[in-house]
Amino acid sequence: MTTPYNEALAETLIDRTIREKIVLVGVTLPGDNEESTEASLNELALLIDTAGADEAGRMVQKRAAPDHTWYIGKGKVEELKQLCLAVDADTVVFDNNLGPAQQFNLEKLLGRTAIDRTAVILDIFGQNAHTLEGKAQVELALLRYRLPRLRRGLSDKQAQQRGGVGGRFGSGETKTEVERRRIKRRITKIEKDLDGLAETRLLQRKGRNKSGLANVAIVGYTNAGKSTLLNQLTDSGVLVEDRLFATLDPTTRRLALPGGEPVLLSDTVGFISRLPHGLIESFKGTLEVAAMADYLVHVVDVTSPDPQGQIDAVRQVLGDIDAAEVPELLVFNKADAQPEIAKELTDRHPGSVAISASTGDGVEIFLRTLTDRLRVLAVVYEVLVPYERGDVLAAVHREGEVVSIGDGAGPTEEAWLIRARLSDASAGRLSEFVIGKSNGSDSAPTEPEV
Repeated sequence: MTTPYNEALAETLIDRTIREKIVLVGVTLPGDNEESTEASLNELALLIDTAGADEAGRMVQKRAAPDHTWYIGKGKVEELKQLCLAVDADTVVFDNNLGPAQQFNLEKLLGRTAIDRTAVILDIFGQNAHTLEGKAQVELALLRYRLPRLRRGLSDKQAQQRGGVGGRFGSGETKTEVERRRIKRRITKIEKDLDGLAETRLLQRKGRNKSGLANVAIVGYTNAGKSTLLNQLTDSGVLVEDRLFATLDPTTRRLALPGGEPVLLSDTVGFISRLPHGLIESFKGTLEVAAMADYLVHVVDVTSPDPQGQIDAVRQVLGDIDAAEVPELLVFNKADAQPEIAKELTDRHPGSVAISASTGDGVEIFLRTLTDRLRVLAVVYEVLVPYERGDVLAAVHREGEVVSIGDGAGPTEEAWLIRARLSDASAGRLSEFVIGKSNGSDSAPTEPEV
């Protein structure tokens, strides 16, 4: 059955009924070098493979600035055309983002589809979206990408529709204009639907906040091992594959830390260098899991060619979604495969830890480190609980971490004086019994609040 989502996915991107042959094109611009261009093309090759196509060749050019007509030079376009003919390529993919006019001109001269890195990422997201919200976000990004690329063609498909018999009422509008208007209406509807889903998500978040549990989000470059770590910690059964963007929809699970205090642990969509701005805008509802978290676990793949580059790329996206100020713990994953590099990276980043999410090595140290970080952030409250209020005592134990308990406290000496680390939500619910507070790292009692 054809749906608007399937139509948007089918009309814009890579044909997945066959394994297309792809020629990759990279341009080295000022500020880049040949090594970074080659590394980016290698990553694009992985994206192509994930999308269901094969690399048949690649071409690189160094330029002071992109050509406004072809992006690459006219002579290089002719050379690219000959390469496509030699390898019988179906599609050309540019590692750089193409403008609508550049894409149109390239396709006209090359005689085959020309797309860019953004289109490939959109295609992969389209394949991996499973939830209602995920599909809506992908379709919104696809339509926003496609809208400026609509052009009037020479075939009957884009012919003008007359306004009346014999054209007495004008030439009418082209099918392109009709399609553009249809896409705009669809974009407006999806945006409204996502606003409604955002309201639902807000209610769910309020419910989680009422639980009094800290929220920890796992972030990192795509294929760094975030889902593997979540499965290792919570036995959640999240899909794990050695491929880019295998996980798209966020997953939240409850985790008990070594001290006994529970937290909510969320897996998020993987980031990538030059993540299209349209995707960031469309996926803000999903990415805000990181922005609303109390702490971030930033997973880094030590086996990648450029771990520091991946760290910088993730932090750039975190800045784009207003999550740059959320405290983070760097976790260097797959340390069993590259122990020397893992040690070098942990030495370079004090406070970080090295683990193997697949084998479990280093996970205990990671959990203890995370526990200590969260305790520093937490506030220690002094709670005076009468002996007859066992329900309040149970709530303090359930929602926080008890530091100490004293008997015979209060004016009547018939209460417990409890010092416990509590979230703001829990402290609010227990405000009737809270008499003071101190910083989470301070173990000394405070004077009761008046």
